[in-house]
Amino acid sequence: MNRDSIRDILQTEGILPLTKYGQNFLCDENIIQNIVDLCELNREDMVIEVGPGLGSLSFPLSLKTDHLACIEIDKGLAERLKESITNATIFHQDFLKFERPEGISIDVAVSNIPYYIMTDIMKKLFGEYSDARKMVFMVEDEAIARIDCKPGSKQYGPLAILASLYGGYKYEFKVPASAFIPQPRTTSAVISFTRAMTADYLTPEFVKFLNSCFSMRRKMLKKNLSGFGSAETIANVLTHIGLNENCRAEELEPGEFVRLFKVLC
Repeated sequence: MNRDSIRDILQTEGILPLTKYGQNFLCDENIIQNIVDLCELNREDMVIEVGPGLGSLSFPLSLKTDHLACIEIDKGLAERLKESITNATIFHQDFLKFERPEGISIDVAVSNIPYYIMTDIMKKLFGEYSDARKMVFMVEDEAIARIDCKPGSKQYGPLAILASLYGGYKYEFKVPASAFIPQPRTTSAVISFTRAMTADYLTPEFVKFLNSCFSMRRKMLKKNLSGFGSAETIANVLTHIGLNENCRAEELEPGEFVRLFKVLC
């Protein structure tokens, strides 16, 4: 899809981009193709796309794989995709409430993530779809600081830990506001992740555990973990795995959260 085709669709079908869903439709064909290429798809790959919108990525993705599932929260756009992309499965649902079908493996996850809900979507993907060998996202460029950061930094939290444990991270390229209709107020970026063995530790339960660890950032970790045992028990566990009993969550390396989770959960 290019700028003219998207404008024609919006005008002809009377579609108004909804601010509440962060709808900015990608219209640069070169960027679209670059994102699809980054997915490195085979025909048999099971691909999940979150927030397909008008299908800027969905159409070229459907040409690369026979197994594309798209989850779209906007009913009108979901119905439109069902009619226009016949070789993909379209779900009209809020991805944050979407239940992954049992017995289905995922090879690649891709999304032009709405900026206002980036953290929640990525946490769900890392926690519930960690079997995917690759993930490719478009996000707000400024939000990278919440993904690519180290312990002790202000931005360090569950998202950065999950991203680190999932695997190799790469900042691919910037995307100007002019590549969208309507244009967002910020610059975007395409990033990719390649699965590593540490992704085996990622589960919905582990995500909940991390959220508990950072529930009150200024408190000591043992305070945040009060629901997992007595203060004495938590202090002993922290000491047992080589941590200061008065440490804060922001001080721990990603692997240390895994060790802590294994003991407490």
